[in-house]
Amino acid sequence: MITSRERLENNQIWVYGVALIIGAIMGLSSKPFGESLHWTISPLIAILMYGMFAQIPFLKLREAMSNVKFIVALLIGNFIFVPIVVWVLTSIFPQTTPVLLGICLVLLTPCIDYVIVFTQLGKGNEKLMLASTPILFVVQMLLLPVYLWLFIGEKMVGIVQVAPFVEAFLVLIVAPLAVAVLTQLWAKKAAAGNKVLDFTAWLPVPFMALVLIAVVASQIHKVYSDFYIIVHVIPIYVLFLVIMPFLSRLLVRIFKLDVGAGRALIFSTATRNSLVVLPLALALPDKWSTIAGAVIVTQTIVELVGELVYIGIVPRFVMKDNDQMK
Repeated sequence: MITSRERLENNQIWVYGVALIIGAIMGLSSKPFGESLHWTISPLIAILMYGMFAQIPFLKLREAMSNVKFIVALLIGNFIFVPIVVWVLTSIFPQTTPVLLGICLVLLTPCIDYVIVFTQLGKGNEKLMLASTPILFVVQMLLLPVYLWLFIGEKMVGIVQVAPFVEAFLVLIVAPLAVAVLTQLWAKKAAAGNKVLDFTAWLPVPFMALVLIAVVASQIHKVYSDFYIIVHVIPIYVLFLVIMPFLSRLLVRIFKLDVGAGRALIFSTATRNSLVVLPLALALPDKWSTIAGAVIVTQTIVELVGELVYIGIVPRFVMKDNDQMK
């Protein structure tokens, strides 16, 4: 018998589609109200991550962390394949320096937060993604200045600040993870804790919808006002989402990853760290911050739509259950 929660999960793509539309209407109809929702994004993501973490059997994370083949494939995909793709795309579609900076900031940094949720929704191995987030976090901080120097020039190296990355990692990963573990321990000792744990299974879908509404409503006016500039970056973002699953499948075959790991790799290489790097862009001088910020926000919106497509097509067509790489 299908429960109400299962019915909600089965229709989640429609829920998210409606959320995107609601967010766009809210943001375009009232700029002040839409922008006022910006402060809700991090708390909503934190609750979303808590709800998802609470469903993960953490005793099995040791097994996930020992999957060396996946970690190596993940690093190659995110820090070798992705920069090559970004270089090719920005060569085909050349941009001004502020626009190129925004593109590099967002496309060269792999997501460390809601990619775990999308991986789970796309029937990938979210435990592998969770175990790999500290590695992705450290490596992107070390390599981003190098990439900016290669893509733009030496003057750009100084803009990279560690603080926004550390803050996001602590607030969006560490804190929800700690609370989720405490909830699981509570559930083993008390009936009330078990009820709370059961309730957390309801959180991912509605809170993902709320995140989508808040992100789109708070940021869409920037995209609308600078559309004459950012319209030229949309092909880059769309092609990036189209290309990365094919390159990820190549890595899956090379490293002979199982289906769950393969799906996780696809979501990781395609999902970017937009909500973390946005503060970096907004800290730039006014002229640069406006353009780079709009470019990053545009990627967020394009990516959110792309993730909804990924949730449906990755497990059904790109990486099917019988696609075991041996």
